Amino acid sequence: PDAAAPSDAPWRHIVSDTPDALIYADKEGAIRAWNAGAEAVFGFSAAEALGQSLDLIVPERLRAAHWLGFNRAMARGTTSHGAEVRTTRGTHKDGRRLYVDMSFGVVKGDDGQVLGSVAMARDATARYEAEKARRGATPSA
Repeated sequence: PDAAAPSDAPWRHIVSDTPDALIYADKEGAIRAWNAGAEAVFGFSAAEALGQSLDLIVPERLRAAHWLGFNRAMARGTTSHGAEVRTTRGTHKDGRRLYVDMSFGVVKGDDGQVLGSVAMARDATARYEAEKARRGATPSA
């Protein structure tokens, strides 16, 4: 533990011990925080992800839309979907495409200036594929 900043210790552990993926990116979209949950979902270690662009986990075909939304949120200081959890696509280190339930927020400093974006995510691939299989097995009327 860091004795010089004991008040920071709980926050450090909250981030590291949260089971969901927690990702913080600065205003330019560089990953600045990546917890064990993010490693479990996306396969990249913190050493591999930190400092990298969010393109690391955004499928190539979705990058233009991602950056349009990201840059709008950074300029406005708010996301367009509030706290809504959305299912989107992600890319795993091994190349698999994932379905990921994500919520996003804009992070602001004490002065109100936008610092970046935070996302919480869970792998929803198994659930999505099971629902898709159920729909396919249902006879149409």
